Amino acid sequence: MSNLYCCGLRVSLLLLLLTCSAAALAGKPAQPLAKVDPLEASLAGEFALQSGHLPEAARHYLDAAKAVQDPVLAERATRIALLADQDALAGQALQLWYALAPGRSQSERMVATSLALRAGQKRQAQRELAALMAEPKGWRAGLTALTGAVGKQPALVVTMLNDIIRQGSLPNDLQAWLSFGGLAQRLEQPKLVDAIIGQVVTRFPAEPKVALLRAQLLREAGKTEQAREVLAGLEPAAQQSSPLRWALAGEFAALGEPGKAAQVLAQGAQDDASYAQRAALLDTAKDKAGLAALYAEVKQGATEPSPSRRLLLGQLAESLEHYDDALRWYANVPGQQAQGVARMRTANVLHAMQRPQQAFDALHAIQADAGLRDDDRRDGYLLEAELRLKDKDASAERDAFARGLAAFPDNLELLYARALMWERQDQIDKAEADLRRVLVIAPDNVAALNALGYTLADRTQRYREALELIDRARVADPGNAAIIDSYGWVLFKLGKSREALDYLRRAYTQQKDPDIASHLGQVLWVLGQKDEARKYFDEARKLEPDNRALQRALREVGA
Repeated sequence: MSNLYCCGLRVSLLLLLLTCSAAALAGKPAQPLAKVDPLEASLAGEFALQSGHLPEAARHYLDAAKAVQDPVLAERATRIALLADQDALAGQALQLWYALAPGRSQSERMVATSLALRAGQKRQAQRELAALMAEPKGWRAGLTALTGAVGKQPALVVTMLNDIIRQGSLPNDLQAWLSFGGLAQRLEQPKLVDAIIGQVVTRFPAEPKVALLRAQLLREAGKTEQAREVLAGLEPAAQQSSPLRWALAGEFAALGEPGKAAQVLAQGAQDDASYAQRAALLDTAKDKAGLAALYAEVKQGATEPSPSRRLLLGQLAESLEHYDDALRWYANVPGQQAQGVARMRTANVLHAMQRPQQAFDALHAIQADAGLRDDDRRDGYLLEAELRLKDKDASAERDAFARGLAAFPDNLELLYARALMWERQDQIDKAEADLRRVLVIAPDNVAALNALGYTLADRTQRYREALELIDRARVADPGNAAIIDSYGWVLFKLGKSREALDYLRRAYTQQKDPDIASHLGQVLWVLGQKDEARKYFDEARKLEPDNRALQRALREVGA
Protein backbone atom coordinates (compact mmCIF):
# COMPACT_ATOMS: atom_id res chain seq x y z
CA MET A 1 0.00 0.00 0.00
CA SER A 2 1.42 3.36 -1.00
CA ASN A 3 2.09 6.31 1.26
CA LEU A 4 -0.44 8.19 -0.86
CA TYR A 5 -3.16 5.72 0.08
CA CYS A 6 -2.22 5.88 3.76
CA CYS A 7 -2.57 9.67 3.66
CA GLY A 8 -5.92 9.31 1.92
CA LEU A 9 -7.12 6.91 4.61
CA ARG A 10 -6.15 9.33 7.38
CA VAL A 11 -8.10 12.11 5.65
CA SER A 12 -11.15 9.83 5.28
CA LEU A 13 -11.00 8.86 8.96
CA LEU A 14 -10.67 12.51 9.97
CA LEU A 15 -13.72 13.34 7.88
CA LEU A 16 -15.59 10.54 9.61
CA LEU A 17 -14.73 11.96 13.02
CA LEU A 18 -15.84 15.46 11.94
CA THR A 19 -19.07 14.10 10.47
CA CYS A 20 -19.89 12.14 13.60
CA SER A 21 -19.32 15.16 15.87
CA ALA A 22 -20.83 17.87 13.66
CA ALA A 23 -24.22 17.86 15.41
CA ALA A 24 -22.65 18.27 18.84
CA LEU A 25 -20.42 21.12 17.69
CA ALA A 26 -23.40 22.94 16.19
CA GLY A 27 -25.41 22.58 19.38
CA LYS A 28 -28.09 20.54 17.62
CA PRO A 29 -30.21 17.98 19.43
CA ALA A 30 -28.60 14.57 19.55
CA GLN A 31 -29.80 12.22 16.81
CA PRO A 32 -30.52 8.53 17.35
CA LEU A 33 -27.34 6.49 17.27
CA ALA A 34 -26.55 4.85 13.91
CA LYS A 35 -26.56 1.08 13.84
CA VAL A 36 -23.04 1.14 12.40
CA ASP A 37 -20.23 3.22 13.84
CA PRO A 38 -18.56 4.54 10.65
CA LEU A 39 -15.16 5.07 12.22
CA GLU A 40 -15.21 1.60 13.72
CA ALA A 41 -16.31 0.09 10.40
CA SER A 42 -13.54 1.90 8.51
CA LEU A 43 -10.90 0.76 10.97
CA ALA A 44 -12.27 -2.78 10.82
CA GLY A 45 -12.06 -2.62 7.03
CA GLU A 46 -8.46 -1.48 7.18
CA PHE A 47 -7.50 -4.19 9.67
CA ALA A 48 -9.21 -6.82 7.52
CA LEU A 49 -7.38 -5.51 4.48
CA GLN A 50 -4.05 -5.65 6.31
CA SER A 51 -4.83 -9.25 7.27
CA GLY A 52 -5.63 -10.20 3.69
CA HIS A 53 -9.37 -10.77 4.39
CA LEU A 54 -10.58 -8.96 1.27
CA PRO A 55 -14.31 -9.89 1.36
CA GLU A 56 -14.54 -8.83 5.00
CA ALA A 57 -12.66 -5.59 4.24
CA ALA A 58 -15.07 -4.77 1.39
CA ARG A 59 -18.12 -5.36 3.62
CA HIS A 60 -16.76 -3.12 6.40
CA TYR A 61 -15.92 -0.32 3.97
CA LEU A 62 -19.41 -0.60 2.46
CA ASP A 63 -20.97 -0.36 5.92
CA ALA A 64 -18.88 2.75 6.64
CA ALA A 65 -19.81 4.29 3.28
CA LYS A 66 -23.52 3.74 3.98
CA ALA A 67 -23.25 5.20 7.47
CA VAL A 68 -21.71 8.52 6.37
CA GLN A 69 -22.73 8.53 2.70
CA ASP A 70 -19.10 8.82 1.57
CA PRO A 71 -18.44 8.12 -2.15
CA VAL A 72 -14.70 7.62 -1.52
CA LEU A 73 -15.40 4.75 0.87
CA ALA A 74 -18.02 3.35 -1.52
CA GLU A 75 -15.47 3.34 -4.34
CA ARG A 76 -12.91 1.61 -2.12
CA ALA A 77 -15.44 -1.04 -1.11
CA THR A 78 -16.27 -1.63 -4.79
CA ARG A 79 -12.67 -2.06 -5.89
CA ILE A 80 -11.73 -4.38 -3.00
CA ALA A 81 -14.85 -6.50 -3.63
CA LEU A 82 -13.91 -6.82 -7.31
CA LEU A 83 -10.39 -7.90 -6.42
CA ALA A 84 -11.83 -10.44 -3.98
CA ASP A 85 -14.10 -11.84 -6.75
CA GLN A 86 -17.15 -10.88 -4.67
CA ASP A 87 -19.20 -9.64 -7.61
CA ALA A 88 -22.53 -9.40 -5.76
CA LEU A 89 -20.95 -7.31 -3.03
CA ALA A 90 -19.18 -5.19 -5.66
CA GLY A 91 -22.54 -4.58 -7.31
CA GLN A 92 -24.06 -3.33 -4.05
CA ALA A 93 -21.10 -1.03 -3.44
CA LEU A 94 -21.26 0.24 -7.01
CA GLN A 95 -24.93 1.17 -6.66
CA LEU A 96 -24.12 3.19 -3.55
CA TRP A 97 -21.18 4.80 -5.35
CA TYR A 98 -23.56 5.78 -8.18
CA ALA A 99 -26.02 7.31 -5.72
CA LEU A 100 -23.36 9.29 -3.87
CA ALA A 101 -21.39 10.43 -6.93
CA PRO A 102 -23.95 10.82 -9.73
CA GLY A 103 -22.81 11.53 -13.25
CA ARG A 104 -21.26 8.13 -14.11
CA SER A 105 -17.55 8.87 -13.95
CA GLN A 106 -15.18 6.85 -16.11
CA SER A 107 -14.11 4.85 -13.08
CA GLU A 108 -17.72 3.97 -12.24
CA ARG A 109 -18.44 2.95 -15.82
CA MET A 110 -15.29 0.82 -15.93
CA VAL A 111 -16.38 -1.12 -12.84
CA ALA A 112 -19.90 -1.50 -14.25
CA THR A 113 -18.46 -2.86 -17.50
CA SER A 114 -16.27 -5.31 -15.64
CA LEU A 115 -19.16 -6.58 -13.50
CA ALA A 116 -21.44 -7.02 -16.50
CA LEU A 117 -18.72 -8.92 -18.35
CA ARG A 118 -17.96 -11.16 -15.38
CA ALA A 119 -21.66 -11.92 -14.97
CA GLY A 120 -21.95 -12.84 -18.66
CA GLN A 121 -24.50 -10.05 -19.27
CA LYS A 122 -23.60 -9.46 -22.90
CA ARG A 123 -26.04 -6.66 -23.80
CA GLN A 124 -25.37 -4.72 -20.61
CA ALA A 125 -21.62 -5.13 -21.10
CA GLN A 126 -21.92 -3.95 -24.71
CA ARG A 127 -23.79 -0.81 -23.67
CA GLU A 128 -21.37 0.04 -20.88
CA LEU A 129 -18.29 -0.70 -22.98
CA ALA A 130 -19.57 1.34 -25.94
CA ALA A 131 -20.16 4.34 -23.67
CA LEU A 132 -16.73 3.89 -22.12
CA MET A 133 -14.93 3.64 -25.46
CA ALA A 134 -16.65 6.85 -26.63
CA GLU A 135 -15.06 8.87 -23.81
CA PRO A 136 -11.67 10.62 -24.15
CA LYS A 137 -8.99 8.05 -23.27
CA GLY A 138 -11.81 5.68 -22.36
CA TRP A 139 -10.02 2.86 -24.17
CA ARG A 140 -7.67 2.48 -21.19
CA ALA A 141 -10.56 1.89 -18.78
CA GLY A 142 -12.19 -0.40 -21.36
CA LEU A 143 -9.04 -2.46 -21.63
CA THR A 144 -8.85 -2.73 -17.82
CA ALA A 145 -12.46 -3.95 -17.66
CA LEU A 146 -11.88 -6.54 -20.39
CA THR A 147 -8.66 -7.78 -18.78
CA GLY A 148 -10.37 -8.13 -15.40
CA ALA A 149 -13.03 -10.42 -16.91
CA VAL A 150 -10.68 -12.78 -18.75
CA GLY A 151 -10.58 -15.30 -15.90
CA LYS A 152 -14.37 -15.66 -15.68
CA GLN A 153 -15.65 -15.00 -19.20
CA PRO A 154 -12.82 -15.46 -21.75
CA ALA A 155 -15.19 -16.22 -24.65
CA LEU A 156 -17.25 -13.08 -23.99
CA VAL A 157 -14.09 -10.98 -23.79
CA VAL A 158 -13.01 -12.33 -27.18
CA THR A 159 -16.44 -11.44 -28.61
CA MET A 160 -16.16 -7.91 -27.23
CA LEU A 161 -12.66 -7.51 -28.62
CA ASN A 162 -13.81 -8.59 -32.06
CA ASP A 163 -16.70 -6.13 -31.90
CA ILE A 164 -14.40 -3.25 -30.94
CA ILE A 165 -12.05 -3.92 -33.86
CA ARG A 166 -14.82 -4.59 -36.38
CA GLN A 167 -16.75 -1.46 -35.41
CA GLY A 168 -13.63 0.73 -35.39
CA SER A 169 -14.21 1.81 -31.80
CA LEU A 170 -10.54 2.39 -31.02
CA PRO A 171 -9.19 5.94 -31.47
CA ASN A 172 -6.38 6.75 -33.86
CA ASP A 173 -3.90 6.23 -31.05
CA LEU A 174 -1.02 3.82 -31.61
CA GLN A 175 -0.77 2.90 -27.92
CA ALA A 176 -4.45 1.90 -27.87
CA TRP A 177 -4.01 -0.44 -30.84
CA LEU A 178 -0.82 -1.92 -29.40
CA SER A 179 -2.48 -2.53 -26.02
CA PHE A 180 -5.54 -4.24 -27.50
CA GLY A 181 -3.25 -6.26 -29.76
CA GLY A 182 -1.40 -7.44 -26.68
CA LEU A 183 -4.66 -8.58 -25.04
CA ALA A 184 -5.64 -10.47 -28.22
CA GLN A 185 -2.24 -12.16 -28.17
CA ARG A 186 -2.64 -13.19 -24.52
CA LEU A 187 -6.04 -14.64 -25.38
CA GLU A 188 -4.37 -16.67 -28.16
CA GLN A 189 -6.52 -15.21 -30.95
CA PRO A 190 -4.19 -15.20 -33.99
CA LYS A 191 -6.87 -14.04 -36.48
CA LEU A 192 -7.78 -11.11 -34.28
CA VAL A 193 -4.08 -10.29 -33.78
CA ASP A 194 -3.59 -10.29 -37.55
CA ALA A 195 -6.63 -8.02 -38.00
CA ILE A 196 -5.23 -5.56 -35.44
CA ILE A 197 -1.80 -5.61 -37.06
CA GLY A 198 -3.42 -4.96 -40.44
CA GLN A 199 -5.23 -1.93 -39.04
CA VAL A 200 -2.09 -0.68 -37.33
CA VAL A 201 0.00 -0.95 -40.51
CA THR A 202 -2.68 0.93 -42.46
CA ARG A 203 -3.14 3.65 -39.86
CA PHE A 204 0.51 4.15 -38.87
CA PRO A 205 2.57 3.15 -41.93
CA ALA A 206 5.73 5.05 -40.97
CA GLU A 207 5.81 4.16 -37.28
CA PRO A 208 8.72 1.87 -36.31
CA LYS A 209 6.83 0.75 -33.19
CA VAL A 210 4.44 -1.07 -35.52
CA ALA A 211 7.26 -3.24 -36.83
CA LEU A 212 8.46 -3.81 -33.28
CA LEU A 213 4.98 -4.98 -32.31
CA ARG A 214 4.85 -7.36 -35.25
CA ALA A 215 8.26 -8.76 -34.31
CA GLN A 216 7.19 -9.19 -30.69
CA LEU A 217 4.00 -11.03 -31.67
CA LEU A 218 5.89 -13.26 -34.10
CA ARG A 219 8.42 -14.06 -31.39
CA GLU A 220 5.71 -14.90 -28.86
CA ALA A 221 4.08 -17.16 -31.47
CA GLY A 222 7.38 -19.04 -31.87
CA LYS A 223 8.07 -17.66 -35.37
CA THR A 224 11.58 -16.50 -34.54
CA GLU A 225 12.98 -16.39 -38.08
CA GLN A 226 10.17 -14.13 -39.27
CA ALA A 227 10.60 -11.94 -36.19
CA ARG A 228 14.31 -11.67 -36.94
CA GLU A 229 13.61 -10.55 -40.51
CA VAL A 230 11.26 -7.80 -39.31
CA LEU A 231 13.84 -6.56 -36.80
CA ALA A 232 16.60 -6.56 -39.40
CA GLY A 233 14.51 -4.19 -41.50
CA LEU A 234 14.51 -1.69 -38.63
CA GLU A 235 18.28 -1.44 -38.24
CA PRO A 236 18.82 1.46 -40.70
CA ALA A 237 16.16 3.59 -38.96
CA ALA A 238 17.58 2.68 -35.55
CA GLN A 239 20.91 4.25 -36.44
CA GLN A 240 19.18 7.64 -36.46
CA SER A 241 17.10 7.24 -33.30
CA SER A 242 18.42 6.42 -29.85
CA PRO A 243 15.02 5.33 -28.38
CA LEU A 244 14.41 3.03 -31.36
CA ARG A 245 17.93 1.64 -31.02
CA TRP A 246 17.32 0.72 -27.38
CA ALA A 247 13.92 -0.82 -28.20
CA LEU A 248 15.39 -2.82 -31.09
CA ALA A 249 18.22 -4.07 -28.88
CA GLY A 250 15.64 -5.14 -26.30
CA GLU A 251 13.75 -7.21 -28.90
CA PHE A 252 16.94 -8.92 -30.09
CA ALA A 253 17.77 -9.72 -26.46
CA ALA A 254 14.25 -11.17 -25.99
CA LEU A 255 14.89 -13.35 -29.06
CA GLY A 256 17.85 -14.81 -27.20
CA GLU A 257 20.46 -12.86 -29.19
CA PRO A 258 22.26 -10.67 -26.63
CA GLY A 259 25.30 -10.36 -28.89
CA LYS A 260 23.20 -8.91 -31.71
CA ALA A 261 21.49 -6.61 -29.20
CA ALA A 262 24.91 -5.29 -28.11
CA GLN A 263 25.85 -4.75 -31.77
CA VAL A 264 22.70 -2.65 -32.32
CA LEU A 265 23.44 -0.54 -29.24
CA ALA A 266 26.99 0.06 -30.45
CA GLN A 267 25.65 2.23 -33.28
CA GLY A 268 25.43 5.98 -32.72
CA ALA A 269 26.67 8.14 -29.85
CA GLN A 270 27.68 6.32 -26.67
CA ASP A 271 27.41 7.19 -23.01
CA ASP A 272 27.89 5.39 -19.70
CA ALA A 273 24.40 3.86 -19.91
CA SER A 274 24.92 2.36 -23.36
CA TYR A 275 28.42 1.15 -22.48
CA ALA A 276 27.09 -0.53 -19.33
CA GLN A 277 24.20 -2.19 -21.19
CA ARG A 278 26.50 -3.41 -23.94
CA ALA A 279 28.79 -4.88 -21.30
CA ALA A 280 25.86 -6.70 -19.65
CA LEU A 281 24.65 -8.07 -22.99
CA LEU A 282 28.09 -9.25 -24.07
CA ASP A 283 28.62 -10.87 -20.70
CA THR A 284 25.29 -12.70 -21.08
CA ALA A 285 26.38 -13.83 -24.54
CA LYS A 286 29.72 -14.99 -23.05
CA ASP A 287 31.38 -13.04 -25.86
CA LYS A 288 34.91 -12.52 -24.53
CA ALA A 289 36.12 -11.04 -27.83
CA GLY A 290 33.27 -8.52 -27.80
CA LEU A 291 33.99 -7.61 -24.19
CA ALA A 292 37.66 -7.14 -24.99
CA ALA A 293 36.80 -4.83 -27.90
CA LEU A 294 34.41 -2.85 -25.71
CA TYR A 295 37.05 -2.60 -22.98
CA ALA A 296 39.51 -1.13 -25.49
CA GLU A 297 36.86 1.27 -26.84
CA VAL A 298 35.91 2.57 -23.38
CA LYS A 299 39.55 2.96 -22.34
CA GLN A 300 40.39 4.88 -25.52
CA GLY A 301 37.53 7.34 -25.01
CA ALA A 302 38.33 8.01 -21.36
CA THR A 303 41.37 10.25 -21.02
CA GLU A 304 40.18 11.40 -17.60
CA PRO A 305 37.50 8.86 -16.67
CA SER A 306 34.74 9.80 -14.27
CA PRO A 307 34.07 7.63 -11.19
CA SER A 308 31.26 5.80 -13.02
CA ARG A 309 33.46 5.20 -16.07
CA ARG A 310 36.31 3.82 -13.91
CA LEU A 311 33.84 1.51 -12.20
CA LEU A 312 32.65 0.32 -15.61
CA LEU A 313 36.21 -0.26 -16.77
CA GLY A 314 36.86 -2.24 -13.61
CA GLN A 315 33.77 -4.37 -14.21
CA LEU A 316 34.77 -4.98 -17.84
CA ALA A 317 38.24 -6.03 -16.76
CA GLU A 318 36.62 -8.25 -14.12
CA SER A 319 34.38 -9.91 -16.76
CA LEU A 320 37.45 -10.54 -18.92
CA GLU A 321 39.21 -12.02 -15.88
CA HIS A 322 41.87 -9.32 -16.14
CA TYR A 323 41.81 -9.19 -12.38
CA ASP A 324 44.96 -7.11 -11.85
CA ASP A 325 43.61 -4.44 -14.21
CA ALA A 326 40.27 -4.54 -12.42
CA LEU A 327 41.95 -4.00 -9.06
CA ARG A 328 43.83 -0.99 -10.44
CA TRP A 329 40.67 0.61 -11.84
CA TYR A 330 38.79 0.08 -8.57
CA ALA A 331 41.68 1.43 -6.52
CA ASN A 332 41.57 4.69 -8.50
CA VAL A 333 37.85 5.41 -8.31
CA PRO A 334 37.61 8.92 -6.83
CA GLY A 335 34.80 10.36 -4.73
CA GLN A 336 33.38 9.30 -1.39
CA GLN A 337 30.07 8.10 -2.86
CA ALA A 338 31.70 5.61 -5.24
CA GLN A 339 34.21 4.33 -2.70
CA GLY A 340 31.91 1.77 -1.11
CA VAL A 341 31.00 0.18 -4.46
CA ALA A 342 34.62 0.16 -5.64
CA ARG A 343 35.83 -1.49 -2.45
CA MET A 344 33.11 -4.15 -2.63
CA ARG A 345 33.96 -4.89 -6.27
CA THR A 346 37.57 -5.23 -5.12
CA ALA A 347 36.54 -7.85 -2.57
CA ASN A 348 34.61 -9.67 -5.29
CA VAL A 349 37.69 -9.72 -7.53
CA LEU A 350 39.92 -10.99 -4.72
CA HIS A 351 37.46 -13.83 -4.13
CA ALA A 352 37.47 -14.67 -7.86
CA MET A 353 41.31 -14.70 -7.72
CA GLN A 354 41.09 -17.48 -5.12
CA ARG A 355 42.25 -15.13 -2.38
CA PRO A 356 39.26 -15.59 -0.04
CA GLN A 357 40.95 -14.44 3.13
CA GLN A 358 41.92 -11.11 1.54
CA ALA A 359 38.40 -10.80 0.13
CA PHE A 360 36.77 -11.31 3.50
CA ASP A 361 39.30 -9.05 5.23
CA ALA A 362 38.37 -6.33 2.73
CA LEU A 363 34.67 -6.84 3.46
CA HIS A 364 35.26 -6.79 7.21
CA ALA A 365 37.11 -3.47 6.77
CA ILE A 366 34.11 -2.07 4.89
CA GLN A 367 31.75 -3.28 7.60
CA ALA A 368 33.84 -1.57 10.29
CA ASP A 369 34.50 1.72 8.44
CA ALA A 370 32.39 4.40 10.13
CA GLY A 371 33.37 6.85 7.38
CA LEU A 372 31.32 4.96 4.78
CA ARG A 373 27.61 5.34 4.30
CA ASP A 374 25.46 2.93 6.32
CA ASP A 375 24.10 1.42 3.10
CA ASP A 376 27.62 0.57 1.94
CA ARG A 377 28.50 -1.01 5.27
CA ARG A 378 25.28 -3.02 5.23
CA ASP A 379 26.00 -4.13 1.66
CA GLY A 380 29.34 -5.38 2.91
CA TYR A 381 27.49 -7.96 5.00
CA LEU A 382 25.18 -8.86 2.11
CA LEU A 383 28.12 -9.43 -0.24
CA GLU A 384 29.94 -11.49 2.37
CA ALA A 385 26.86 -13.72 2.71
CA GLU A 386 26.69 -14.08 -1.08
CA LEU A 387 30.35 -15.10 -1.34
CA ARG A 388 29.96 -17.54 1.57
CA LEU A 389 27.08 -19.08 -0.38
CA LYS A 390 29.35 -19.47 -3.42
CA ASP A 391 31.84 -21.21 -1.15
CA LYS A 392 29.01 -23.50 0.07
CA ASP A 393 29.87 -22.47 3.62
CA ALA A 394 26.40 -22.38 5.19
CA SER A 395 27.70 -21.74 8.69
CA ALA A 396 29.75 -18.70 7.62
CA GLU A 397 26.81 -17.40 5.57
CA ARG A 398 24.59 -17.52 8.66
CA ASP A 399 27.33 -15.81 10.69
CA ALA A 400 27.58 -12.96 8.15
CA PHE A 401 23.86 -12.29 8.49
CA ALA A 402 24.01 -12.54 12.29
CA ARG A 403 26.81 -9.96 12.46
CA GLY A 404 25.05 -7.73 9.96
CA LEU A 405 21.85 -7.71 11.97
CA ALA A 406 23.82 -7.09 15.16
CA ALA A 407 25.29 -3.99 13.51
CA PHE A 408 22.03 -2.95 11.82
CA PRO A 409 19.19 -4.32 13.95
CA ASP A 410 15.94 -4.91 12.06
CA ASN A 411 17.43 -3.82 8.74
CA LEU A 412 14.83 -4.82 6.14
CA GLU A 413 17.29 -5.80 3.41
CA LEU A 414 19.30 -8.03 5.73
CA LEU A 415 16.18 -9.64 7.22
CA TYR A 416 14.70 -10.31 3.79
CA ALA A 417 17.95 -11.76 2.41
CA ARG A 418 18.39 -13.97 5.48
CA ALA A 419 14.80 -15.21 5.09
CA LEU A 420 15.65 -16.34 1.55
CA MET A 421 18.72 -18.11 2.95
CA TRP A 422 16.61 -19.93 5.57
CA GLU A 423 14.15 -21.04 2.89
CA ARG A 424 16.99 -22.30 0.69
CA GLN A 425 18.33 -24.24 3.69
CA ASP A 426 14.85 -25.72 4.34
CA GLN A 427 14.46 -23.93 7.68
CA ILE A 428 10.98 -22.66 6.89
CA ASP A 429 10.11 -21.64 10.45
CA LYS A 430 13.10 -19.30 10.57
CA ALA A 431 12.36 -17.92 7.10
CA GLU A 432 8.82 -17.18 8.25
CA ALA A 433 10.08 -15.50 11.43
CA ASP A 434 12.34 -13.11 9.48
CA LEU A 435 9.65 -12.26 6.94
CA ARG A 436 7.13 -11.62 9.70
CA ARG A 437 9.68 -9.37 11.38
CA VAL A 438 9.91 -7.38 8.15
CA LEU A 439 6.12 -7.05 8.14
CA VAL A 440 6.06 -5.87 11.77
CA ILE A 441 8.46 -3.07 10.79
CA ALA A 442 6.91 -2.38 7.37
CA PRO A 443 3.40 -3.88 7.22
CA ASP A 444 2.96 -2.89 3.57
CA ASN A 445 6.26 -4.36 2.31
CA VAL A 446 4.99 -5.98 -0.88
CA ALA A 447 8.07 -8.15 -1.44
CA ALA A 448 7.83 -9.64 2.06
CA LEU A 449 4.06 -10.18 1.78
CA ASN A 450 4.52 -12.02 -1.48
CA ALA A 451 7.59 -13.97 -0.32
CA LEU A 452 5.90 -15.15 2.88
CA GLY A 453 2.66 -16.01 1.10
CA TYR A 454 4.49 -17.92 -1.61
CA THR A 455 6.68 -19.75 0.93
CA LEU A 456 3.66 -20.87 2.95
CA ALA A 457 1.90 -22.02 -0.24
CA ASP A 458 4.94 -23.79 -1.64
CA ARG A 459 6.54 -25.28 1.45
CA THR A 460 3.64 -25.83 3.89
CA GLN A 461 -0.05 -26.69 3.75
CA ARG A 462 -1.17 -23.38 5.25
CA TYR A 463 -2.79 -22.37 1.99
CA ARG A 464 -5.54 -20.14 3.36
CA GLU A 465 -3.03 -18.11 5.34
CA ALA A 466 -0.83 -17.90 2.24
CA LEU A 467 -3.78 -16.63 0.21
CA GLU A 468 -4.47 -13.85 2.71
CA LEU A 469 -0.87 -12.61 2.50
CA ILE A 470 -0.77 -12.78 -1.28
CA ASP A 471 -4.09 -10.95 -1.48
CA ARG A 472 -2.60 -8.12 0.54
CA ALA A 473 0.26 -7.95 -1.96
CA ARG A 474 -2.25 -7.99 -4.85
CA VAL A 475 -4.09 -4.99 -3.43
CA ALA A 476 -0.84 -3.01 -3.31
CA ASP A 477 0.56 -4.10 -6.69
CA PRO A 478 -2.07 -5.91 -8.81
CA GLY A 479 0.00 -5.92 -12.02
CA ASN A 480 3.17 -7.49 -10.56
CA ALA A 481 4.01 -10.73 -12.44
CA ALA A 482 5.64 -12.37 -9.39
CA ILE A 483 2.54 -11.71 -7.29
CA ILE A 484 0.22 -12.96 -10.05
CA ASP A 485 2.35 -16.13 -10.17
CA SER A 486 2.08 -16.55 -6.38
CA TYR A 487 -1.69 -16.10 -6.56
CA GLY A 488 -1.99 -18.68 -9.33
CA TRP A 489 0.23 -21.09 -7.40
CA VAL A 490 -1.80 -20.88 -4.19
CA LEU A 491 -5.01 -21.39 -6.19
CA PHE A 492 -3.44 -24.57 -7.60
CA LYS A 493 -2.53 -25.72 -4.11
CA LEU A 494 -6.15 -25.11 -3.09
CA GLY A 495 -7.28 -27.47 -5.86
CA LYS A 496 -8.43 -24.75 -8.27
CA SER A 497 -6.22 -25.81 -11.17
CA ARG A 498 -8.23 -24.32 -14.04
CA GLU A 499 -8.59 -21.00 -12.25
CA ALA A 500 -4.86 -21.06 -11.47
CA LEU A 501 -3.98 -21.66 -15.11
CA ASP A 502 -5.28 -18.27 -16.27
CA TYR A 503 -3.24 -16.37 -13.67
CA LEU A 504 -0.07 -18.34 -14.39
CA ARG A 505 -0.44 -17.76 -18.14
CA ARG A 506 -0.89 -14.05 -17.49
CA ALA A 507 2.20 -13.96 -15.25
CA TYR A 508 4.35 -15.75 -17.83
CA THR A 509 3.18 -13.42 -20.58
CA GLN A 510 4.44 -10.52 -18.49
CA GLN A 511 7.70 -12.09 -17.37
CA LYS A 512 9.62 -15.04 -18.82
CA ASP A 513 10.76 -16.57 -15.55
CA PRO A 514 11.82 -20.19 -14.83
CA ASP A 515 9.73 -20.41 -11.63
CA ILE A 516 6.59 -19.25 -13.44
CA ALA A 517 7.27 -21.60 -16.37
CA SER A 518 7.72 -24.50 -13.95
CA HIS A 519 4.45 -23.72 -12.16
CA LEU A 520 2.64 -23.40 -15.48
CA GLY A 521 4.05 -26.72 -16.66
CA GLN A 522 2.99 -28.50 -13.46
CA VAL A 523 -0.58 -27.17 -13.60
CA LEU A 524 -0.92 -28.10 -17.28
CA TRP A 525 0.39 -31.59 -16.52
CA VAL A 526 -2.19 -32.08 -13.75
CA LEU A 527 -4.90 -30.91 -16.17
CA GLY A 528 -3.81 -33.56 -18.66
CA GLN A 529 -2.23 -31.14 -21.16
CA LYS A 530 1.12 -32.89 -21.05
CA ASP A 531 2.54 -31.81 -24.42
CA GLU A 532 2.09 -28.14 -23.56
CA ALA A 533 3.42 -28.82 -20.06
CA ARG A 534 6.64 -30.25 -21.53
CA LYS A 535 7.03 -27.10 -23.61
CA TYR A 536 7.05 -24.94 -20.48
CA PHE A 537 9.36 -27.33 -18.64
CA ASP A 538 11.76 -27.03 -21.59
CA GLU A 539 11.52 -23.24 -21.47
CA ALA A 540 12.26 -23.24 -17.73
CA ARG A 541 15.25 -25.52 -18.38
CA LYS A 542 16.62 -23.11 -20.99
CA LEU A 543 16.23 -20.16 -18.64
CA GLU A 544 17.81 -21.88 -15.63
CA PRO A 545 18.71 -25.58 -15.87
CA ASP A 546 19.14 -26.09 -12.12
CA ASN A 547 16.05 -24.12 -11.08
CA ARG A 548 14.70 -25.52 -7.81
CA ALA A 549 11.03 -25.01 -8.71
CA LEU A 550 11.62 -26.89 -11.97
CA GLN A 551 13.31 -29.81 -10.21
CA ARG A 552 10.45 -30.06 -7.68
CA ALA A 553 7.82 -29.89 -10.42
CA LEU A 554 9.49 -32.64 -12.46
CA ARG A 555 9.72 -34.85 -9.37
CA GLU A 556 6.09 -34.28 -8.40
CA VAL A 557 4.62 -35.02 -11.85
CA GLY A 558 7.12 -37.76 -12.69
CA ALA A 559 8.13 -36.11 -15.97
